[in-house]
Amino acid sequence: MRWVNAVLAAAVSALLLLVLAVGAGTVPALGPALNPGAGVWGSAADARPVQSRTVQITGMTAPVTVDFDAIGTPAVRAGSDDDLFAAQGYLHASFRLTQLDLERRMAHGRLAELVGPAGVESDTFELQSGLLRTARSQWAATAPDSPAARALTAYSRGVNARLAEVRESGEWPAVFALTGVYPEDWTPVDSLAVQGLLSQNLSYSTRSLDYALLQEAFGTARTMQFFPVNPPNEQRPYDPGPYRNLGVDPLPAGGNANAATPALAPAGPPPAPNPRSTALTATAAADILATVDRLPQPRVHTYPMSNAWAANGPVVEGGAAMLAGDPHLQLTLPSFWYQMALAAPGTDVAGATLIGLPGVVIGRNRNIAWSITDVQNQSTVFYVEKTSPDRPGEYFWKGAWRQMESTWHSINVRGAAPVRLEVQRTVHGPVMTQKGMTTSVAWMGNYHSSSVDAILAVNKAADYGQFRAALAQWHSPTVNFAYADDRGDIAVLAAGYFPVIQADQPWFPLSGTGEQDIVGVIPYGATPEVHNPPGHVVATANQRPVGANYPYYLGTSLAAYDSGYRARRIYHALEGRRGLTTEDFRALQNDLTDELASLIRPKLRDALTASASPAERAALDVLTGWDVRMTGASAGATIWWTFWDTYLREVFDPWWTGVKDVSSLKVTTARAGLNQNLEHWTLRDPGNAVFTPPGAARRDAAGAMRDAFRKTVQQLTVELGADPAAWRWDRVHTVEIPSLLEAGPLGYGPSPAGGHRWTVNSAEGERSSSFGPSYRLIVDWTGPSSAQAWSIYPGGQSENPVSEWYRNLLPDWEQGRLRDFPLAGNRSTGARWTLRPEGAS
Repeated sequence: MRWVNAVLAAAVSALLLLVLAVGAGTVPALGPALNPGAGVWGSAADARPVQSRTVQITGMTAPVTVDFDAIGTPAVRAGSDDDLFAAQGYLHASFRLTQLDLERRMAHGRLAELVGPAGVESDTFELQSGLLRTARSQWAATAPDSPAARALTAYSRGVNARLAEVRESGEWPAVFALTGVYPEDWTPVDSLAVQGLLSQNLSYSTRSLDYALLQEAFGTARTMQFFPVNPPNEQRPYDPGPYRNLGVDPLPAGGNANAATPALAPAGPPPAPNPRSTALTATAAADILATVDRLPQPRVHTYPMSNAWAANGPVVEGGAAMLAGDPHLQLTLPSFWYQMALAAPGTDVAGATLIGLPGVVIGRNRNIAWSITDVQNQSTVFYVEKTSPDRPGEYFWKGAWRQMESTWHSINVRGAAPVRLEVQRTVHGPVMTQKGMTTSVAWMGNYHSSSVDAILAVNKAADYGQFRAALAQWHSPTVNFAYADDRGDIAVLAAGYFPVIQADQPWFPLSGTGEQDIVGVIPYGATPEVHNPPGHVVATANQRPVGANYPYYLGTSLAAYDSGYRARRIYHALEGRRGLTTEDFRALQNDLTDELASLIRPKLRDALTASASPAERAALDVLTGWDVRMTGASAGATIWWTFWDTYLREVFDPWWTGVKDVSSLKVTTARAGLNQNLEHWTLRDPGNAVFTPPGAARRDAAGAMRDAFRKTVQQLTVELGADPAAWRWDRVHTVEIPSLLEAGPLGYGPSPAGGHRWTVNSAEGERSSSFGPSYRLIVDWTGPSSAQAWSIYPGGQSENPVSEWYRNLLPDWEQGRLRDFPLAGNRSTGARWTLRPEGAS
């Protein structure tokens, strides 16, 4: 095996050298700059198996032990939380230094310093958005002796201890050694900026800009027919009510670091109304959306994909409680997650940590377990400001002209001249464009959020009351927390800032003159929540969390929440069951059933009964015999998915001719509202006028299905041959895990795969997916302080592609297997690192 590992390491090293020589993704082409004495070889040396060693770290008060298991998961034992989080920072920097610095550079708007002109668009967007400005303001407002301040300071100390080692040894990860651009010391502000970047990915939405383009193309009535506020299909909200209207809680004064103080400008008359405001607003919306489309990786909230569920009482074996979670994110190598077990007096927690932040974000301690899914919420509101060419740098708000605040930035660009950027801010937030109409954005992620304090308190919580109290400090991103504990309690609750907007149609870009401002947030006691439901099952899979009679606005069917099919499947699989085991939960995490197919297939069969051609009949026979599972070997899965995609476009494409070409508005299965409408109309309103293309002869749902099925069979025959039984799903459907550096050879796949965006084992995308289960977790409580836990995630603990821990977990993840994941005190010992205070013997 040693010879095999040596050969593999040499091969991967050669591949890494090739990538760095010719350039790929964000990795610059460096050619002659490659030097055998430079960081490439140090990077390869770092890939040797971890050996026991002792490290001295400045600022530690007592020794800390770090025991690694066979897959690279460290169990950290410390005498204090300060030393514990210093060790966590040291480990993150030891195994994910490139990732740490890339995330910091993206959040700061300094990516171009490393990658050159390709990073300027990203830096411009982030400097406009103001993540660094928010982080600095948040840190300045953090009490020095608060748990968050102490943890962030200790974490930074640990990162910097590792940076000092690398500076002394010169063994930098390859990207830094070959570019000559090196990381600076880490600070608590960097962690808070990274927190903002992750919040942006989960909650910064551009849906109101989509509505502006739809309104321009269709008018308001047709737009709301296609994308109504409440979903037209059946949903399974985890919180069915009854609900409480508790009024509105105020946002903290001065809490938005990217909003201008409303300083008065010289008096003057108000601006005249613009009769072309709808068209000009659409121009502004299209400009911002085009910018978002050009960003180098998904930076804003796109896909609402995650699952979590819990069951208790008679539903689970033993009658206690059990939790399953698998948040779905952009898959990368290395992963967003780094798995750890952390123990100190008062802390004993294990689970998934986020690079750049202290604590465990998803996992379990001695008494509770939790996971996270995204929740429906319009966290982002765009404002059309009233401006005048006669009053540059000013805007009109609450009856008076106001002076915009302005900040100049210099974007340093590797290999090119710096780029100057002016960012203007109104009382709502940063100005994102002045094309068409001056448009600013108010985003809840720019308000102070004590998310670190919340997670640290969750890590120590012993029951649901403490857990719930901890999350009162969590403000961004808004997410669902699924919960189970050793007392048998289960719950799901939504935490974060849900804005309350004084507007009749808050889903459109709003007037910036003050009448449609955000007036506060939904009180924490009124956000969606269910605790110990009578059916002993609760599930959150990005469905609308509440019913139509919920008294607050959360968002619309265009907003990034799921069509509802995964939630339906989970409830159908769990409700009414008895004695479920961890194996049942694991099987459900890997379930490939398509709930929508079971509803639509009978209607399709009826539509084709009398009119199918021989080729269509053969395909229909395969579809009829299909078990509605999206397995890779299934031909029925291919026919079904291709049909639904074609049916969707057959119905909506003729109406979409006037819609601007932006990725967020393309007619695809990613548009939840279109899926929901088409399901509803097919089953309940087959004569709806939408089935008839504009200017065409009348057609109903059956006619549209016949046309779509004919095109489906024609397409698949050309693509896969004349035998429908051979149209396997894994011939056309793949999963790919790209490298974090966007360098293709360092990623994984594309690999043939089953599933799709509506199966519990989700693969978001059309035929190719790089979104999916990023961390699977199951925790089975068997009694007080007694649980078994299992987990897996794609990739491995190391970012070094030569390391045995780079992708060692991929086979288990692909096959749906889990690995035992105990707390720190219950682990077998492999290699041990001992971290000692500087000067200690």
